[in-house]
Amino acid sequence: MKRVLFLPLLQIPSGHHQTADALKEGLLLLDPHIQCEKIELLSSKFGKVESFISKFYLQWIDQFPKTYSLLYRQSVFRELGKTKKFPQYEVLFLNHLKKVISKTNPNVIICTHALPSYLLSKLKAGGELKIPVINVYTDYFIHDLWGIEEIDYHLVGHPHMKEFLREKGVHESRIFVTGIPIHPKITKNINKYRYTKRLYCGLISGGSLGAGALAKLIEKISLDDRIDYYVLCGKNRRIYEQLINMNHPKITPFPYISSREEMNDLYNQVDFIITKPGGVTVSECLFKKIPIFVYHALPGQEEINLQQLKEWGMIFDFQHWNKTENISEQLIRTLHSEHLSNYFTKLDEYHKNLSPVAPAKLIYHLVK
Repeated sequence: MKRVLFLPLLQIPSGHHQTADALKEGLLLLDPHIQCEKIELLSSKFGKVESFISKFYLQWIDQFPKTYSLLYRQSVFRELGKTKKFPQYEVLFLNHLKKVISKTNPNVIICTHALPSYLLSKLKAGGELKIPVINVYTDYFIHDLWGIEEIDYHLVGHPHMKEFLREKGVHESRIFVTGIPIHPKITKNINKYRYTKRLYCGLISGGSLGAGALAKLIEKISLDDRIDYYVLCGKNRRIYEQLINMNHPKITPFPYISSREEMNDLYNQVDFIITKPGGVTVSECLFKKIPIFVYHALPGQEEINLQQLKEWGMIFDFQHWNKTENISEQLIRTLHSEHLSNYFTKLDEYHKNLSPVAPAKLIYHLVK
């Protein structure tokens, strides 16, 4: 294996990019001579128009969440037993993708977004592509747009996703339950948590773009709170500056953190996280066994992630936070209850079902 091509879709700093970067770093640690290239399908096809499309996409989610959620479910998340076709994407991108592959000449292609996976499966089905293709799923479900049968290997986040693929006809030897891949600089916590102390430290994350109900949530933190909070504002500069000017004694805001070492250090200081159900953030916290409280979910992928994770007992549903004057009281009650021990039992079961081989190392040996 000499050249690896990663195919996300948009330039937005989403989990698709974080996963690709994590795998790239893991592969380079195994072999520094590997050439890794990451190409966003949309920007490489349409150039600066991609920026306009990305902004429209984010504004749509923010202004019309119910409409986006409905369209998302109708287009890629219904009648999952049937094989779907998306000819509009084939017309727009298929020839462009052939040119990208011809130009980069990769030995293996890794898809962290469904659209490139779908297009590559079409090329494989038509006998136009022999290069190994690997799907790396960045959510806790698999929707219709993903290429399935023709894809060589599948790295999934949960055992239930493996069962779904098996029902779709994928042989077990091609499916690996790895969890959603995280950066090698995110390390396991050494010390076990003890939730009997008087003062706690929590992490609040609004996602890489600082989206969601973050500002309203912060209003529920009192000046004499029993919990100190680190707040990740992402790239939302407005919220970050508001929190700096607020000078709240219990809140320490952070702008967008690109360093995984810094993020790992932050994780090591906190007792729990309040977050949206983005795949990579959840995966990092599951890996470090940090209790996860989900306070808000964006329409589409995050809604379905929340539904799945809640069903599996791997998060605490904290969406009712707006019905209380102080969020810390609810959090501390949960941390002191039997629900927490049940939660850690679920996490232990989940970790037992994961592949003992790290995702990057697994890919390295599969295609070497």
